[in-house]
Amino acid sequence: MSKAQSKIVSILSEAGQVPERRSLSGEAADALRELILLEKLAPGTKVPERDLAEGLGISRTPLKDALRILETAGLIEYVPTRRPRVADPSLEEIAQNTDVLGALEALAGDLACQVATDADIADITALQQHMQEVSDDLPDLDFFHLDMAFHARIVEAAQNAALTQTHGQYNARLWRARFMSSRQVDRRDNTLAEHAAITEA
Repeated sequence: MSKAQSKIVSILSEAGQVPERRSLSGEAADALRELILLEKLAPGTKVPERDLAEGLGISRTPLKDALRILETAGLIEYVPTRRPRVADPSLEEIAQNTDVLGALEALAGDLACQVATDADIADITALQQHMQEVSDDLPDLDFFHLDMAFHARIVEAAQNAALTQTHGQYNARLWRARFMSSRQVDRRDNTLAEHAAITEA
């Protein structure tokens, strides 16, 4: 785990958001999610369950559970023969989901401004300041994890369970698209500026 990821876990653990131990399937899902994000498993790629299980050092049972987690997140899909492959959503599907996610995050911001506690604001501010401090030295994936943790913390601060659940579902489905967007040359500076403005608000 990188220093940036450790910082995220520390902040969210203090807020009671991260369990101390992860299941094998959860850890496998995280590992596969990163392979998909980095396009080491490209869209449309067939997922060889036996080879992946061996590579991850786990049995096929937790691997199948991990694939089900990623299927729910829209990162894995099954062909008619029930063989898994990396999902390859259309641009239209991504655009539609992005519209919904944008509305959810706007709602979360509005609600957080009304009900966020001092502790919520302190956590959000800490995440924003940490991103600002370490951004020049972070690999793309670590910066992206911090970015997502920042948005998730605002959603949590809205104190609306239905919103938190729905946001999590749509955000998971757009995980890869958001990561690809974050890797654009000028995107990191824009993200930092937007986060500073959000935190100030």
